[in-house]
Amino acid sequence: MDWPEPSENDDADGRGRPFAWIDDEISEIDRDWVSGHHAGQTLLHRVDPRRGLTGADYRELGEWLRESRHS
Repeated sequence: MDWPEPSENDDADGRGRPFAWIDDEISEIDRDWVSGHHAGQTLLHRVDPRRGLTGADYRELGEWLRESRHS
């Protein structure tokens, strides 16, 4: 995956774009940060660190992405 260059808007996305956070540890601090920096739909998806991303994770992320595009 190619990551875009940082921009002035990286600290807060006021445009309301969907945002997905995939991690093996998601805490209340992470939830607070996301809610304070992203106005659009968000998904915080926890991945089992022993297995990594699985087919079930990809299906859930794909479903969320399709739903977020129609909202």
